[in-house]
Amino acid sequence: MAWPSVFQRGALLTRFSHHHVVVFLLTFFSYSLLHASRKTFSNVKVSISKQWTPSAWNTSAELPVEIWSSNWLFPSTEEATLFLGTLDTIFLFSYAVGLFISGVVGDRLNLRWVLSFGMCSSALVVFIFGTLTEWVHFYNKWFYCILWIVNGLLQSTGWPCVVAVMGNWFGKAGRGVVFGLWSACASVGNILGACLASSVLQYGYEYAFLVTASVQFAGGIVIFFGLLVSPEEIGLPGVEGKENLEEDSRRPLINAENEDEYEATYSIQEASAITQVKAISFGQACCLPGVIPYSLAYACLKLVNYSFFFWLPFYLSNNFGWREAEADKLSIWYDVGGIVGGTLQGFISDVLQKRAPVLALSLLLAVGSLVGYSRSPNNKSINALLMTVTGFFIGGPSNMISSAISADLGRQELIQGSSEALSTVTGIVDGTGSIGAAVGQYLVSLIQDNLGWIWVFYFFILMTSCTILFISPLIAREVASLVQRRQAHVLSE
Repeated sequence: MAWPSVFQRGALLTRFSHHHVVVFLLTFFSYSLLHASRKTFSNVKVSISKQWTPSAWNTSAELPVEIWSSNWLFPSTEEATLFLGTLDTIFLFSYAVGLFISGVVGDRLNLRWVLSFGMCSSALVVFIFGTLTEWVHFYNKWFYCILWIVNGLLQSTGWPCVVAVMGNWFGKAGRGVVFGLWSACASVGNILGACLASSVLQYGYEYAFLVTASVQFAGGIVIFFGLLVSPEEIGLPGVEGKENLEEDSRRPLINAENEDEYEATYSIQEASAITQVKAISFGQACCLPGVIPYSLAYACLKLVNYSFFFWLPFYLSNNFGWREAEADKLSIWYDVGGIVGGTLQGFISDVLQKRAPVLALSLLLAVGSLVGYSRSPNNKSINALLMTVTGFFIGGPSNMISSAISADLGRQELIQGSSEALSTVTGIVDGTGSIGAAVGQYLVSLIQDNLGWIWVFYFFILMTSCTILFISPLIAREVASLVQRRQAHVLSE
């Protein structure tokens, strides 16, 4: 197999039209806005915890002391913190269930409608949860839980839809770079949410929810009127047609078997190509090569990544005593590391035409970075540096699995001609990851409450190691393939 030349990749890049740019930007910022509203909740946990407990800080409620004392939710900050962790778990469980459903729905309905509906409806729920309840001084645990279940289901429409749209517009050639850069949308959303929350937090946490919900609702309207879900909508050829022009682009980056078995594996599909596009079933998607290993690996990795997402500002305030607004801004550096990591690792995986070895090396280094960050001194500059390195080695692989690898899995040759598998596969991978993350959020609050933060980091190290374990067969297979390719290249010279 020949190594892809710079000129081949350059030729593909020149085929990108302004429509590709618009689709890239619209899907990027739509998911950024969804993540910004999630990040708001994690950024104001300290303020919410104070508001839900009987303390001197509750003067913002403007209620007489005797009335407030009979209406507070929790007798102590510890119980309030545990409930906040429970809300994270509830959100992620409903989000996971929603991903399995919305992935299938997205393959059968117009992706633009599904995405726009999810964004606008979720914005309304966030507004009610964080702003309206505070304005009317209504505090009820069951009401909060119901709202967050609904929010998880609505937000789950986002990722399968945007990955499917991107998969419709961008082919395998250069996908690691394109998706590596594009998958920074979650990290950009985290940064945006942190900036919006910290800018209005002085007026009350309810205004942080108000701002992010308003921006997200407006984004949903833009998506409804402006997003093109596939090139075919405007008469352009689809990515599958373009990929057939080059032999290299037909070879999958996610290999089910060894490369020398490629012709035997896929010759049947080539001989009897499916001309009619048909949505793949949920069970068939689960049986596709690589889907289950990467789903289980992502369950462990997303647990770690989302624990940083949900708990990092709280950890900085709780462990170092830094002000909440400062902790919010400092937590941005984790996302900066994830953006750089996802883009650079995606580029390297494109050059190698293999994903698993790049993931393995990054995750091994992530274990070391977690050890280093757990021992960070009470110094903001050092903490920010260690946080960026940790984000690079954890956020980068997380972005790759959820975007580029999901797109590879959903467009492999075994299902060529059935492009409607992409949203379903993405929902399975991200849904399984969200189940792991959901369990993790409750465990993080439980471990921290009983054993302390250092044991939380030990837990993260264990989960990162499990991520490597689940994809170890794929790592071994792809490394062996790289060695064989290199040997063949040397012999040909």
